[in-house]
Amino acid sequence: MEKTQRNNIMLAFITLAGAVIIVGAIGFFTLGKEPEIIQGQAEATEYRVSSKVPGRILKIFVTEGDPVKAGDTLAILEAPDVMAKLSQAQAAEQMAQAMNEKAIRGTRSEQLQAAFEMWQKAKAGLEIAEKSYYRVNRLFEEGVMTAQKRDEAKAQYDAMKATERAAHAQYTMAKNGAQREDKAMAAAQVDRAKGAVAEVSSYISETYLTAAADGEVSEIFPKVGELVGTGAPVMNVAQLDDMWITLNVREDFLKDFTVGGEIEAYIPALERNATFKITHMKDLGTYAAWKATKTTGQFDLKTFEIKAKPTAVVENLRPGMSVIVKK
Repeated sequence: MEKTQRNNIMLAFITLAGAVIIVGAIGFFTLGKEPEIIQGQAEATEYRVSSKVPGRILKIFVTEGDPVKAGDTLAILEAPDVMAKLSQAQAAEQMAQAMNEKAIRGTRSEQLQAAFEMWQKAKAGLEIAEKSYYRVNRLFEEGVMTAQKRDEAKAQYDAMKATERAAHAQYTMAKNGAQREDKAMAAAQVDRAKGAVAEVSSYISETYLTAAADGEVSEIFPKVGELVGTGAPVMNVAQLDDMWITLNVREDFLKDFTVGGEIEAYIPALERNATFKITHMKDLGTYAAWKATKTTGQFDLKTFEIKAKPTAVVENLRPGMSVIVKK
């Protein structure tokens, strides 16, 4: 009886040990071989729509999710201070243009006529002074007139010659108009004023916010009536034709990832696989997650960021969707 009991205990112990061994073997050959899952997400190029000038949102023509084409008007800003500067620049341009036309046209006809009359008057005075001088000089040679009178007549004659030359020069200058330098300066003032108008006009064009490329409006920040500053983003546009996936991979798995190589990834949201080509690999740095293995006498494992683009268009793939790679 006692021997039978001992045999039963031994049999139960052997059975338990066998069960433990079988379970351990099953776990070793099944659970130990479960593939490593690397999860990432889809991303797309986005650009921000903003303005060079501050203003108030006057109108928004799109809503989030709308597709847009390059050149489409997305929103309009109201900038009254810029419009005021345009009026000032246009007034300055008109003034510069008038000054330039005056320089090109030259002296007014009334001024030219006055200069001509002054020259004629000086010529008449010169003729009288010349005759008087020769008459006095002849009388001096005959001994009738004193040298003092002859010298006075000579001085008057010389003075009238100088007056006639000066009047003629004034008439010539009036007839020729402005100098070449004055005309060049007036033309430069016009160009400067036109440049100011063009500059302000470019600021006005910045109040019309347009799409730089085809895409989809992903986010709109301000509301109609709100003020936005210089360079402040008004909305984001995602370029869905330029998508990729981003994966964070530990370096002990990097042997399966090479730049230019292809990987197979599963997209749960679409319930399908897709092929991607690796285009970029970068060390995430010390701020990224590490896997500590020094307790086993090995080394720490760093994490790398890997980007890959689909080799063919993946229909309905959207930014933010998860992708899974099994290794």
